[in-house]
Amino acid sequence: MKRISSCKHLFILFLIVLAVAFFTSAPTFAAPTAGPAGMAFYEKPSAIPGTHGTLIRYRTSTSVPPGGPSCYSWTIMYSSQDALGDPNIVTGTVLVPKALWLKLTPRPIVSYAVGTHGLAQSWAPSIQLEAGTDYENSNINAALNMGYAVLITDNPGYTNGDVPSYMVGVAQGKAVLDIVTAALQIPYISLSKYAKVGIWGYSQGGQSAAWAGQLQPAYASGIKLAGVAAGGVPAELFAVGRYLDGNNGSSFLLETCIGLNEQYPEDIDLYHRINTVGVGAINSGLNMGVFEALLAFMNTPLSTFTAGHETSDQIFAIPEIANVVNAQALGKTKINVPVFLYHGTADEFIPLNQSLDLKTKYCGLSTNTSYMVFPGEHITTQFQAAPYVLDWLSDRFNGRTAVSTCGNTDPRPVSTANPVNGDFLFSLKNWTLDGKIKLKTLMTKVELPEGSTFSAETNMTNNTISGGMDIPEFSYYINAFGMLPLQVKLKIVPAGPMTGTASLDNNGNLHINGHVYADIYLRKVGELGVGIPFSLKTEKPVDFPIVFDGPVSSLGDGSLTFTGTTTFPDMVENGIIINALFSALMSGPGQEFTFTVTPPEPYKW
Repeated sequence: MKRISSCKHLFILFLIVLAVAFFTSAPTFAAPTAGPAGMAFYEKPSAIPGTHGTLIRYRTSTSVPPGGPSCYSWTIMYSSQDALGDPNIVTGTVLVPKALWLKLTPRPIVSYAVGTHGLAQSWAPSIQLEAGTDYENSNINAALNMGYAVLITDNPGYTNGDVPSYMVGVAQGKAVLDIVTAALQIPYISLSKYAKVGIWGYSQGGQSAAWAGQLQPAYASGIKLAGVAAGGVPAELFAVGRYLDGNNGSSFLLETCIGLNEQYPEDIDLYHRINTVGVGAINSGLNMGVFEALLAFMNTPLSTFTAGHETSDQIFAIPEIANVVNAQALGKTKINVPVFLYHGTADEFIPLNQSLDLKTKYCGLSTNTSYMVFPGEHITTQFQAAPYVLDWLSDRFNGRTAVSTCGNTDPRPVSTANPVNGDFLFSLKNWTLDGKIKLKTLMTKVELPEGSTFSAETNMTNNTISGGMDIPEFSYYINAFGMLPLQVKLKIVPAGPMTGTASLDNNGNLHINGHVYADIYLRKVGELGVGIPFSLKTEKPVDFPIVFDGPVSSLGDGSLTFTGTTTFPDMVENGIIINALFSALMSGPGQEFTFTVTPPEPYKW
């Protein structure tokens, strides 16, 4: 009996030890402290405590993007490592939906890696999020609406008095991983260390996400990584730098020089390689957000800033600089979880070919890789891809097998980018037009037919817009004054090109103020009373005001909508009002319209 009792006690002790091991986080970290309000929060401690992933301080915040679900929100500071393995300090944001996660598995975590925000501290994602102005709010909201916790690192260098190590892939990847470990140390947070983690990033964030995937097994093995989604990836900085130099995206190359110098000052030796113009450009760049810098340095070659006016090719040929640039290259290490890569064929900042090459490299390393090709420019793809990324991550969180496209034999996608060495052009080529026109007198909503498209070319250099609509002839039924439903054939025909202005402000807001002119035809009208068929058109073109003011994310996330009212002129036949009834029914002011414009669909490669 004593032996049985002793075994029973040992078994109970074993269960207690097992339970402690299951519910206790490891490794053990020092207790974090509540951080101060304001910018004092971003003041680094005199010593970096603990190992990488240690939560240093936290404070509750109001960082949930406008229109997002109700969330618990924190701004945090945590320890990480730079590309050389030295400890550093990083800040970020943690968002957890308040709605209960009702599945048996823990609430999934998305570590969201932001794209370029600019080098000014005021553009740190945590600061922009707390102000409600972050240009990536749309994607973050999309993940929160799935019920996922979303963690957003600021990347290294946004603490007081520091310079971001922009485009230093290893440091960014470590920050993306360490925020997961740090977030779990927030007191009373409702997240589990056993939660599946997905990493998602685009542009600079795509570089960060891919690096995090490559680093994770050795650097953060405790994270339950389920998948990596990386879009618009600058995978090979030699190719990207040459594509940017002296072209529309020149600001990104300047910022990369500053960021690489911050991590590798002896190799880059920036201030000994530039002239006085370069010093001024750096000082300006350090105080700009992404959109201000984009417009300020557009089409400015690197040779403008170098001491002997050396070109990017000459700079890249310097051995120590070449070594630094080569160290940022992706695709040399297998990622052990499924990877979803995507890119826009019209990308004007990150060349398509080097992204396609990254897929080939990962496939060659036996990484389970799928690739999706989008039809738009850089910023369009960033936001159009969100639902596809989240569907893919949902499959990873739910344990479904990832389908690789490594065996795809379709032709290699080809770039459709506008010329990048002149005016900054942004094109909407045959985008889907979903429209409704509410006829005031008839109190009838007319829906535009399938196949309706909207095209526009915006010149962001001189702030002009041109283009128009293409709407097939279609039928609809009207009821008026007790008549039986009458079928009408309607056609909306452009009457000259769209005119107007378009601009992108320093805060990433898009402003469009244009006009589309169209003649409206009643092509075939059923017999009316006396059995006399007739055909009518508007006496003058209808003026549809095309006005929009909103975030640049609207270009891809489905919220690019033009609403307004217009006046329909009298309906005439051969210039004469033959049917006064129809002219009265179809004409007059106060005709309401809503046009929503979305990009064409992507495809797998």
